Parts: sequence; C-alpha cells; structure tokens
Amino acid sequence: MKKLVLILAGVFIYFNSIAQLDESKTGAWYMYFFNAQFKESRFGFQGDIQYRNWNLGGDLEQLLLRGGMTYTPKNTNVRFTLGYANITTGIMGDSDETSVESRIYQEMLLPQKVGERFLLTHRYRYEQRFVEDQDFRTRYRYALFVNVLLNQKTLSKNAIYLALYNELFINGERKIKDDIEVAIFDRNRTYFGLGYGINDKLRVQAGWMKQITNNWQKGQLQLSLHHKLW
Repeated sequence: MKKLVLILAGVFIYFNSIAQLDESKTGAWYMYFFNAQFKESRFGFQGDIQYRNWNLGGDLEQLLLRGGMTYTPKNTNVRFTLGYANITTGIMGDSDETSVESRIYQEMLLPQKVGERFLLTHRYRYEQRFVEDQDFRTRYRYALFVNVLLNQKTLSKNAIYLALYNELFINGERKIKDDIEVAIFDRNRTYFGLGYGINDKLRVQAGWMKQITNNWQKGQLQLSLHHKLW
C-alpha cells in the first residue's frame, strides 16, 4: 500500500510539473463513478460526477452530473443503461461565462476477460444532446477499457493494475446552428493510468489522458474513484 501511494504521488507530481511549464495545454479532471445492483433484481443504477478544469483547478472546463437506471438480462453479463446528464461548460481563461447542456443517453457495457489478468470492457453509447443556443444534436461513442492486473488475478482489495482506454466520438446531426456545421469526427480520448483496490468495492486511479479534436489537442490529468455501493 505504501509503495502504491508513493507511485501515485510520483505520477501526480510529475504531471503537475509539466502543467506548471505550460498550463494552457494541461488540465485536470476529478471524477467519482458509482454503481449498484438492487438486491435480487436485474435492475440497478450507475452514474458519475466529474469536475473538469482547463488547468489543475479553478478554471472550469465542465461540471458533469450523470446517472441512469441499469438492466442486466438473465444469464448474461451485459448491462444496459438509460440515463440523463447535465453539463455546465466554461470558457478557458478569465471568463466566467458558461453554457448548459441536457443529455439523454443509452448505453451498453460488454465485459470480457482475456487470460487471467486482462479485463476488457466495450462500451457503446448513443447520446441525444440539448445544448444551449444550438439545434438538437446526437452523438455516437465507442470506448474500449483495458485493466491489466499486476499483483493478483481479481480486481478486488489490494489489486494493483494498469488502466487504459481509448474512446471515439462521432457526431450524428452535422448542422448545429444556422449555417454552422460540425465534422463527423468529434473527438478521441486516449488514457493510461495506475489503479489500486482500496477494498472490494472501492478503487482509485490516477493517470494521463490525451484528448484530440479537429481544432485542438489537450492533455489532462485524471484522478478518479470507482465505487460499487452494494
């Protein structure tokens, strides 16, 4: 445990030093993910709270609040979600101006185990977006998450693991306002980090994510908690 704390602190301090060299290209996302399954039921819920900054803290990029009901069909490990998100987006720099988006989404999670130490999850998500001062929009997302177990064969208490993901975003409707159009490609995110199982229901991760759009590229520190409530 002490070794892991030192490793996570080193990761954070290293990227913090990079951010101080060029803060305009480095942000930080602080995230809490949660899920639960109702007792003796195939229904449950999941969600996340994310505080995203253009810098390491204080310059709001986004405040994202998201949650939904889940359903797992009998004799499968697939999980479907119907959910809603509210997103407040800020402008980089001194401006306090923000815009608000309401979002409905449908999602499918498909976990897969390869060998004894590779845990994969495929996530398919379809979003209906109601962005302030824009026309109705939709977006398609596919993410592949890979957890590589390092010191044991289960993602439980005391597990140390590598956490990797890549996510592709594709726009549906191209026209968003008057004569303004967006490209089919929206963005791509690539992440690598290190995780630790605090107990069987709570894990912590720290890592680095690179986000690429048609107009800009930006690196992000990510610190996240992953919590199975029950």
